[in-house]
Amino acid sequence: MGKNTTAILLIILGLIVLALPLLGLITISVLTGFAVAILGIGLIIFGYRDMKTSSALGILEIILGIIALILGLGFIINPVLFSFVAGLLIYIAGLFLVITGLVGIFAMKGETRWNGVITLVIGLIYLLLGYLVSNPFYLGILIGIWLLLVGIMVLLQKE
Repeated sequence: MGKNTTAILLIILGLIVLALPLLGLITISVLTGFAVAILGIGLIIFGYRDMKTSSALGILEIILGIIALILGLGFIINPVLFSFVAGLLIYIAGLFLVITGLVGIFAMKGETRWNGVITLVIGLIYLLLGYLVSNPFYLGILIGIWLLLVGIMVLLQKE
């Protein structure tokens, strides 16, 4: 499939998801759920195999595999869980960025303080996005915008 065909498909998918954001979110949630569930199954299998080498590593892989399997099945069954987890992760990243920005502002001197200010602003944007993404409707809209923008960028990209 050529570059232009991929770009046009992305633009069309972006417009469809923008028109029907919840349907797009359900699709993304189910696809992500299958991927995470397969990851969980793989971790469980490799955890049992690695128990011979290192029991601690094997147990850790099995625990992570069970968590991934539960999350994957949860994403498939309940797409709202997907938006909650996505919002929570973005929100946590925003908190870390805000804390890092504040530390940068108060601990640095001179021009390096601007790094802290920029990090603080980005962290506040992440906090806002985390709040918005936890709503499935807004997450669907953000996915549609992302698909549309990526399609346009691929279309305008030089060979």
